[in-house]
Amino acid sequence: MKGNEIIIFTDGAARGNPGPGGYGVVMLYNGIRKELSEGYRLTTNNRMELLAVIVALETLKRKDLKVKIYSDSKYVVDAVTKGWLWTWESKRFKNKKNPDLWLRFIKIYKEFDVEFIWVKGHASIPENERCDELAVAASKQPNLKEDSCYEDESDGNLRTFL
Repeated sequence: MKGNEIIIFTDGAARGNPGPGGYGVVMLYNGIRKELSEGYRLTTNNRMELLAVIVALETLKRKDLKVKIYSDSKYVVDAVTKGWLWTWESKRFKNKKNPDLWLRFIKIYKEFDVEFIWVKGHASIPENERCDELAVAASKQPNLKEDSCYEDESDGNLRTFL
């Protein structure tokens, strides 16, 4: 790992999908390790996968870093690396899920030099396994936060983001 490069592993989980969920992040930079996690009372796995990436990027203070994100989420990795996200954005996320998070992602993503690397989940990659542990443990905490955009989606309030 070079001095201007940060390695980030992310994972998300939802028990029941939808159900209680959480995300986990492991960040590695110059021998320093930082772990992040948080749980929500009602959400989906895909929302937590994406939120893990967003929170990791939002945590970074230096914009000059090369960012490598390892994720087992095809939903997130393929959306970016295959360019689907930019088509979704041009169509204002019509008939796509999680526009609130994708818009938040786009805003922070554009501030960094990011490379996504897909990793197979539960394949004995220590940092990926740790992210899964963090995400699942966060989903089991008491007094979970509200994923208000997800919970309000049925009320039609989600479109206020667009």
